[in-house]
Amino acid sequence: MREKSSAKGFSLIELLVVVGVILILASIAVPNFLKARRSANEAAAVASLKAIGSGQLAYRSSQGDFVTLDILKQEQIIDDVLGSGYKSGYNFSSSAGTTPSLEFTATAEPAVSTGITATGTRFFFVNQDQVIRCSAGSSADANSSPLQN
Repeated sequence: MREKSSAKGFSLIELLVVVGVILILASIAVPNFLKARRSANEAAAVASLKAIGSGQLAYRSSQGDFVTLDILKQEQIIDDVLGSGYKSGYNFSSSAGTTPSLEFTATAEPAVSTGITATGTRFFFVNQDQVIRCSAGSSADANSSPLQN
């Protein structure tokens, strides 16, 4: 007589079912993860613009003029990462206005603003009035809507 062999392990069908379930879960989780990352990048951009604005005011109170982002970095008023112009998926710039003793502007623009790999969808702006303004899809300026907290 022939002995019955007891097969150990999983059948192909069982493995395919498990892979299918994992793929379905991943298809739900990945878009939510990307949205959370964009939201975190935008919150970091707002915080960084506040730091730039405060740094500009501090520099002006001691030196008399607003300056560029690079000078704020050199004077160690802002950290080196922010001073490099890129942080948390956003590109930052700041410069004195046409009257350096009275005005400055600073912007934060997402490095990638469209598609699945977007680092953010909103553009931010701040000037000497310290009101952060935002715009969805295009560069923000002094006429953009104030950010609602």
